[in-house]
Amino acid sequence: MKSPDYHYIRAQDLSIGYKDETIVAGINFELHQGEAIALIGTNGSGKSTLLKTIVRLIKPLEGILTVFGKPPGGNPKRIAYLGQFHSSGFILPLRAIDVVRMGRFPLHGLVGRMNQEDEDIVHIAMTRMGIDKLANAPLRFLSGGQQQRAYLAQVLAHNADLLVMDEPTSGLDAAGRELYLKAIYDELSRGASVVLATHDIQDEAALCHQVMLLARKVIAYGPPDKVITPDALLQTFGIVISSEKRRLSVIETHHGHGDSHEDHEEHEHK
Repeated sequence: MKSPDYHYIRAQDLSIGYKDETIVAGINFELHQGEAIALIGTNGSGKSTLLKTIVRLIKPLEGILTVFGKPPGGNPKRIAYLGQFHSSGFILPLRAIDVVRMGRFPLHGLVGRMNQEDEDIVHIAMTRMGIDKLANAPLRFLSGGQQQRAYLAQVLAHNADLLVMDEPTSGLDAAGRELYLKAIYDELSRGASVVLATHDIQDEAALCHQVMLLARKVIAYGPPDKVITPDALLQTFGIVISSEKRRLSVIETHHGHGDSHEDHEEHEHK
């Protein structure tokens, strides 16, 4: 039984970036079991940099960052990470099921043998993302949306305590997005926590307990209904168009960030 103050992620006066450039300074947040946080901002705003710092692809510059009470990288088996780019599927002759099976590798190692329980978990993950009938299809022959479903199924197959995902809905059609949102809801319900970078300020952000708006600094942080406001989005993106039924559409304008380190991100905002 964990103490009430146990946090999956804790950042205090955290500065992130690269040795020659600070991208965002003064980040403070906590993420507890069963909670989700959405990182929202433009290309170069710091979303991908923060995710990479959490999973220790890059090191924090200053401040405190702990993941499961340890410095980042201390509990790799408990974390599933989905980045934006997946080159392995085009270098190796992988099938969809091979990609999803990789979600079990952190538990067994590259040379460890998978058992029937592992195979069942893989099959369930593929079914949850609607690609069970594509199990033996070569990844390179799948559409972009089907490939993204395979990588999302890989994350689900990990059965991780913490899911860290960068633009997880990129390339998904409406049916794929619906399956993904249902899967995230189920992951949170089982007690997993989620950190995701997204441009979806409606469906994905609404699923999260917290939202952080980034524009090379923290513009706002807190519950979605308090943070996602026209004024805050204006500071984050530059232009906000408020449409009917209180749905907000965002048109991104150039902020002059020029962050060559940050992953290239999609520029279509829901």
